[in-house]
Amino acid sequence: MRRFCVPLFGLGASLAASSTVAAQSRALIFNPAALTAQQQLSREIYKELVEINTGVETGNITTAAVAMAARFKAAGIPDADIFVGGPRPEKHNVVARIRGKGGPNAPKPLLLLAHIDVVEALKADWSPDLDPFVFTERDGYYYGRGTADDKAMASIFVANVYRMKREGFVPDRDIIIALTADEESGPANGVDWLLKNHKALVDAALVINEGGGGTLRDGKPLFNSVQATEKITTNFTLRVTNKGGHSSVPRDDNAITSLSDALSKVGRYKFAIQLNEVTRAFFSQTAALEEPAMGKAMKALVANPADKAAIAVVTDDPKYNSMLRTTCVATELKGGHATNALPQLAEANVNCRVYPTQTAPQVQAELAKAIGDTTVQVIIRSQRPASPPSTLLPELMQNVARITKELWGEMPIIPTMSTGATDSRFFRALGVPAFGVSGLFADPTVDARAHGRDERMGIKSYYEGQEFLYRLTKALSTNVVAQ
Repeated sequence: MRRFCVPLFGLGASLAASSTVAAQSRALIFNPAALTAQQQLSREIYKELVEINTGVETGNITTAAVAMAARFKAAGIPDADIFVGGPRPEKHNVVARIRGKGGPNAPKPLLLLAHIDVVEALKADWSPDLDPFVFTERDGYYYGRGTADDKAMASIFVANVYRMKREGFVPDRDIIIALTADEESGPANGVDWLLKNHKALVDAALVINEGGGGTLRDGKPLFNSVQATEKITTNFTLRVTNKGGHSSVPRDDNAITSLSDALSKVGRYKFAIQLNEVTRAFFSQTAALEEPAMGKAMKALVANPADKAAIAVVTDDPKYNSMLRTTCVATELKGGHATNALPQLAEANVNCRVYPTQTAPQVQAELAKAIGDTTVQVIIRSQRPASPPSTLLPELMQNVARITKELWGEMPIIPTMSTGATDSRFFRALGVPAFGVSGLFADPTVDARAHGRDERMGIKSYYEGQEFLYRLTKALSTNVVAQ
C-alpha cells in the first residue's frame, strides 16, 4: 500500500529561528493600515462576488459568471479565451485561459478551480448587524455568505490574473481558471457539465481546488494541509407508510412514532473506525502537533485502529471523529397530512458522508440492521461515485513546502481527507490529480462557519492566501516538463 509521507519540518529551534523571518515576510505581504493596489483590487472582486446572491436554490450564478468574465477581459485575456455557459440560464460557469508558450511538446494545462455558488442564507438567521449578501469588514474579518466557501479562492484566482498579465508572465503551460456552478449539491453541477459537454476547456494535467488550507492555533500557524481525497456524499430516505385512520383511535404502529424511533437509533449509531493512506498520514503527523494526550492517542490509534481507549480520546473531537468513520445525520423531516388524522406517511432524509472504502449499499444494509424494524424502509436517494485518492506529486508538495516556509516559517505539510465533498472528485475519477490547496489559514474552533451563521474569513489570512496561491500558480506553471 502506498504511504503518503511528508517530512515534518523541525519544530524546535528551527521553528523559533524561522519565525522572525516569516513574521517579516508576512509584514511585507499584509499591512492592515494600507492595502496594496493589488490587494485593493482583490478586495473589490471579493466584495463583488459576495454581494451577488448565488444561492444554489434561489440565486443567479450566471450573474457572477458574467461579472467575472468581464474581469478576465479587463485583465487582458482575449474574448476567444473566455467561455461563459451552462445547462440553464441561471446556472452558467466561466472559464478563462492564460496561454502558455505553446509548441508541439507543451505540457498539459494547470487548472485553478473554484465554485461561485453558495449555500442558501437568510438574513434572519444571521446576527442582526450582518447580512449574508453584504460584504462586511469587522474586527479583522470579512463577513458574508461565501467568504470562506468558496468565493475567497475564486476572487483570488481572478485578481491574480491581473497581476500575472501586468507582469507579462508567460507560463510554460496554459493556466485555466474555472469558476463553476452548483458545487453545493445543486441540480446543474458546473464541473460535471463542462467535462461532459466542453471537456477541452478544462482538460488539465493538474487541478488546484478548495478542500485544504492552513490551521491556526491561538492565532499562530500550526500546519498547512493538502487535501488528497474526500468522503462520499450519499442521501438515504427513511420511509414509513401506514393505512392511517382517525386520530381519536390511536394505533401502536404509528408511522411518525416508528420513524422517530428509527432516527434515534441512527443518531446514536457509530460506524466502525477506518483508516486509509491519507488519514493514516494525517493522524501520524498531526500527533506531533497536538496536546500530549491527544497526540498519544493518535499514535496509538494509527498503530492499532481497534484501541478503544485511543478511539475514545480521538473521536471526542467531532472533526477527527468524522475523519475516522462513516457518519450519518438526519437533515430533513416530513410526515402526516392533518392534525386530526393518523399519519399515512412519515419520512426523513439522512445525509451520510461515506468513508471512501465503503459503498452506499453497505451503509444501507448497516443502517437497516441498526434500525431493526422492517416497517422502516431505508432507500438510497442519491449517491455520488467514489473516486480514488490523488497521489501526492513531488512537484506539488515540494512547492507547497517551499512557499509555506517562505511565508510562515517551517511547519508540517500534512495530507488530509475532506469530510465534506468537493468538485475534485470529478477529476480524480478520470485519473487527473486534484488537490485541495489554498494557503488560507483559519482556526477550526472559531472559524468553522461555512454553510452556517455569520460565515467569515480572516482578513490577514485572505491576503496571505492570495500571495501563497500566486506563488504556487507560477511555480506549477513554469519549468514544467511535458508528460
